[in-house]
Amino acid sequence: MSFRAQEIYKKIVRKVGDSVPAEVLESVRKGLPNNKLVMGRAKRGIYAGRHIQFGNKISEDGGNKSRRTWKPNVQTKRLFSYIHDRHIRVKVTTHALRCIDKAGGIDEYLLKTPYNIMETEMGLFWKTKVEKMYEQLGNMEVGFFSPEEEAKIEKGLEELKIAKREARREARRALAKQRQIEEGRVNSNETIEAKQIEEGMPDNVTKAEQEAPHLS
Repeated sequence: MSFRAQEIYKKIVRKVGDSVPAEVLESVRKGLPNNKLVMGRAKRGIYAGRHIQFGNKISEDGGNKSRRTWKPNVQTKRLFSYIHDRHIRVKVTTHALRCIDKAGGIDEYLLKTPYNIMETEMGLFWKTKVEKMYEQLGNMEVGFFSPEEEAKIEKGLEELKIAKREARREARRALAKQRQIEEGRVNSNETIEAKQIEEGMPDNVTKAEQEAPHLS
């Protein structure tokens, strides 16, 4: 194991903790990258093997060569992790994004990618963390209900649905009664006003007849 691999292993153990299973730590130790150098920016993201490249720029006229570099296309993205139930903001290359889409998500990509291909410290850290969380989920005890308890739960849910329906029906009936009462009050007021108008009509007619001769 190279010095860089030893340092990466120490950082992973320090960040993740001692509660990681021994099998996982052994696989991490075996799968650490054995190369000595890596791009500095790649330590803070997921680059999927894409690093800075060096070469020559050749002029068209005289064929003169001058040194140049090719840097990877790095993007800052928010990727959703189902195991963490939140978005992870991370710097990734476009090649890494295609690999993540092909794998089906950031969690699946981290689980499927071997440690020696991950290369970056951030990718190794997230991969170990995801494996640790899946290990904890696998050791959790899951309780199941007996058929009798399931039947009781279903019966209780049906009764709750029926009670909600009855409450809605009662509320509708109460609203309908209230509307009928209000409409009845309005109709009664209209009939009273009509009667008052009819009773007042003869007096007005007689007054008009009495005043008619005087006007002539």
